[in-house]
Amino acid sequence: MTTYTSSHPLAGRVAVVTGASSGIGEATAEHLAELGAKVVVLARRADRLHRLVARIEKNGGEAVALALDVTDTSAVQAAADRVASEYGGADLLFNNAGVMLSAPVEELATEQWQRQIDLNITGLMNVIGAFTPQLVTAAGERGVADLINTSSIAARNIFPNFAVYSATKAYVTHLSRHLRAELGAKNVRVSAIEPGIVATELQSHVTDEGALAWLEDAKEAMEWLTPADIAHTVGFAATLPPRANLQQITIMPTAQPS
Repeated sequence: MTTYTSSHPLAGRVAVVTGASSGIGEATAEHLAELGAKVVVLARRADRLHRLVARIEKNGGEAVALALDVTDTSAVQAAADRVASEYGGADLLFNNAGVMLSAPVEELATEQWQRQIDLNITGLMNVIGAFTPQLVTAAGERGVADLINTSSIAARNIFPNFAVYSATKAYVTHLSRHLRAELGAKNVRVSAIEPGIVATELQSHVTDEGALAWLEDAKEAMEWLTPADIAHTVGFAATLPPRANLQQITIMPTAQPS
């Protein structure tokens, strides 16, 4: 086990990051490795995961890639079992996999609705169900563990044509508050991070013309957050003293009004 140092405050910890093949997940995996954690990266795109692991290792970090779809309950449990048997269990989980799609509700884009519910809610729950026992065990042994869920400013603000996406993120925020009440007494810190607009490939999933026009206008009007901004926020939350838990973190582009 790596010895703790001020430059590597997460040394000795095992961090699991979902949605790690791009954007916020990719940047956060790299940053947590820089802080000293051994990082297990989960996503569907194995080629991108392996490139991420190679990059982390080149920079002196430790990482392992496990390609899977978080909506596959048995695959997620198998990954959790492997993390437990090979790495002693996770004590930091960044639950980040998700998708953002938009359409007016009258269009009845039911496939898009279901895809968002499957990934943003069911996939999230699969990961929580598989890894929470490891977090509780780690917290009991080491005094702290972290569960950090990616929500969105859409969980609290109104964005027309993003109703289903926004509702899934409201679920994430509210769930996180309840889990904190359950797990905080066991030294598992639970946080929901609610970013405003972040420049990731998430916007490329959007096909609704009205939403695309709004995003283009927003890109001209303000400087968006970067994945690294979110990664450093996650790192900050995870390196606080065990007595301190950021329950909800809302991070916005400076010029984004809501």
